[in-house]
Amino acid sequence: MSPELPESAVPPPTGAGESCPAPSRRTFIATSTAVGGAVVAGGVIGGTSLVGPEEAAAAETPPSGRVSLTVNGTRHTVTVDNRTSLLDLLREHFGLTGSKKGCNAGACGACTVLVDGQRHNACLTLAVRLEGAEVTTIEGLADGDELHPLQQAFIDQDAFQCGYCTPGQIVSGVGCMQEGHTGSPEEIREWMSGNICRCGCYVKIVRAVEQTAGRK
Repeated sequence: MSPELPESAVPPPTGAGESCPAPSRRTFIATSTAVGGAVVAGGVIGGTSLVGPEEAAAAETPPSGRVSLTVNGTRHTVTVDNRTSLLDLLREHFGLTGSKKGCNAGACGACTVLVDGQRHNACLTLAVRLEGAEVTTIEGLADGDELHPLQQAFIDQDAFQCGYCTPGQIVSGVGCMQEGHTGSPEEIREWMSGNICRCGCYVKIVRAVEQTAGRK
């Protein structure tokens, strides 16, 4: 007499017309993860790079651009990372450290320069967008040993304390005068409100601009 198999060990009957049951969602995810991990591991262990050498080199080299501009009367042509700000170009490439990096977010005005006669926050201005532009920094205001009238007025009015914001304040004041916004102390304060003085020398700064504009 042949021994009988327990019911759980008996394979289910398969008919000729029956199809294999579809895998469950859990089985599908587990199988896909295992296969994917094996492919990646095989590439890493076998030393196979997933990208070619040209693609890898391109990924390591940031995009750059060539720009020609005039800074304080001197023409410069440089190739820089496209992400380089005008402030970093001035300080790190040209050695013009008068423009200060305060907030680096355009909120304090310490980096104010003139671009084609207009006031700009150098930290928010991309250098590669200034092709053919003329830039004036605090270093370019004086005529040799002769100070710009507003620079002298800052000394006369004692319009600074720590001095960190002073370059931006002076350049902004020059721009303010060129724009014709010096009709009153209130107008000067309004049009120079983007320049922050943490020492609180605003009254004397306004007096210095008034002196230079011929109102005092």
